[in-house]
Amino acid sequence: MRTVVFLMFVLLSMTHSVSRPQCHSCERTSCKCSRQNLTKVPAVPSNVITELDLSFNRLGIITSDDFVAYTSLRLTGQFNMSAPQKVDHLEVLILKNIDIPRYYSYPVLFLLKPILKEVQKLTLIHSKLFAVPCKTSGDLLDLEFLDITGNLITDLVLREMMCNGNGVLFNLQTINISRNHLRSINSQLFTKLDKLKNIDMSGNIIYTMPETCNWPPNLQYLNLSSMHLEKATTCLPTSLRIIDLSYNDLTGFNIELPLLTELYISGNKIKSLPDGGLYPRLSFLSIQNNDLNAFSKNDLKTFKILKNLEAGANTYDCSCDFLAFMTSDLTNHRITFGDEFKSYICDSPDAARGKTVADARLSVFECHTALALSLLGLGILAVFLLFAGLCHRFNVMWYMKMTWAWLKAKRKPKLKKGEFEYDAFVSYSEMDSGWVEAHLIPELEQSEPPLRLCLHKRDFVPGSWILDNIMNAIEKSHKTLFIISKHFVRSEWCKYELDYTHFRLFDQNVDTVVLILLEPIDKETIPKKFCKLRRVMNSRTYLEWPDEDNQINRFWQSLRAAIRRPVDIIRFNVDE
Repeated sequence: MRTVVFLMFVLLSMTHSVSRPQCHSCERTSCKCSRQNLTKVPAVPSNVITELDLSFNRLGIITSDDFVAYTSLRLTGQFNMSAPQKVDHLEVLILKNIDIPRYYSYPVLFLLKPILKEVQKLTLIHSKLFAVPCKTSGDLLDLEFLDITGNLITDLVLREMMCNGNGVLFNLQTINISRNHLRSINSQLFTKLDKLKNIDMSGNIIYTMPETCNWPPNLQYLNLSSMHLEKATTCLPTSLRIIDLSYNDLTGFNIELPLLTELYISGNKIKSLPDGGLYPRLSFLSIQNNDLNAFSKNDLKTFKILKNLEAGANTYDCSCDFLAFMTSDLTNHRITFGDEFKSYICDSPDAARGKTVADARLSVFECHTALALSLLGLGILAVFLLFAGLCHRFNVMWYMKMTWAWLKAKRKPKLKKGEFEYDAFVSYSEMDSGWVEAHLIPELEQSEPPLRLCLHKRDFVPGSWILDNIMNAIEKSHKTLFIISKHFVRSEWCKYELDYTHFRLFDQNVDTVVLILLEPIDKETIPKKFCKLRRVMNSRTYLEWPDEDNQINRFWQSLRAAIRRPVDIIRFNVDE
């Protein structure tokens, strides 16, 4: 039967077997065991031994327990393994945490050359390894697993170890060169390794990724985490099943990898979920500790067979849709969360900040903002329409205009009785202009003495605001003559003239209104907006245009007497 031997150098304190031979030349911290014909590693005399010289002995068998008691060991000298026939097959070689100052001259790998050809798993970690000759790599004919984590491997050393990619380690399936001093990704070194499936380059100082690379055809696992990559490129091989790009400086990841089943992109600056259509076989996604602020059911639907999602430790915008999706919709969703809900913390809105998505609660107004704003807008519109209807119903705008005109008139100096420019301002509907021009004007302006009338067609100042013209005309006239007809009560301007005159009547306490009823009008048929006209007709007498011709002269006499100013009456009587 073949003997399986494990060679292990470790920094652990354990009870050493008393069956070990003793070294006869030990001082305080060192043992010089050279040329003592030792066949086994000697027992440690004390736990402070830091230097052990085993050169020129007969170490035929080295087991995994030979060095466990040496807590701070540094190996020196040369090994004379004169009985290698005792080691039938060396499958696993593990060296951890050893300190060899002159590593390049360390002869153990050369002395073990006959055995190294059979090694399948080699681990040499945290040992300040800084050089691996191409020749040594060529001796590892059956090597399937190589772990040289935490050493001093640079790009140049890696090229030497891989013989510049010209062909070495053809049986290698896994290589771990993490936490070394690599500064670039050189896929050419592994291109010819058809059996290589796993590469771990994490923890190196690499800032950029080439746009294109030539990887082994069967590469399935690639670890590029904990570096400084700012962008992922098509350098990534499409044969990958698992990719780890965690804890870099990526702002997005959208590289098509049709065979990918697990994606690790936590600890970056990514703001949205990747496009699931690029990963039709993805079943696990880890995107924790990024700049992700929300995702929805539609985002997850793009992942056809995603089963597990880890997306905690992000600054989430806990909108109503997001909270509803996280707390209720997920119960019917095929995706499960590998991390706990307590790691999903809300950053906004203010009412939910600092709370987990399971504890956050938003008001109905916050959850239905659009509907609430719509209802509020409709309410404001309804109030506005109601106000507008009431204003139209009660002629509020007319009163406002009239009040404004009255206030403007109040600021003007009042005219004295002898300073009136007109005897009467005539307010009439345009539909009654025929009667005014045919009868009223000739009878009053051509009488003796003549009366001067103010007519809007003739005497209003062109270009001035019509309200100002009306206000000035009424202010400059001794009387205001209203020609009342069915057309008059339909005229908005006539109503304004009537309202302003009514205000003047009460403000100045003067009798300035003369009404002429051009045709019979039932007071009840007068629109309510002409409430002033109703009031004047109820409290004052008015002249009616007679139906009989013999009454017309008397009508004109009464009208002239109502319009004339007192000074004109006195002058007229004296003239008579």
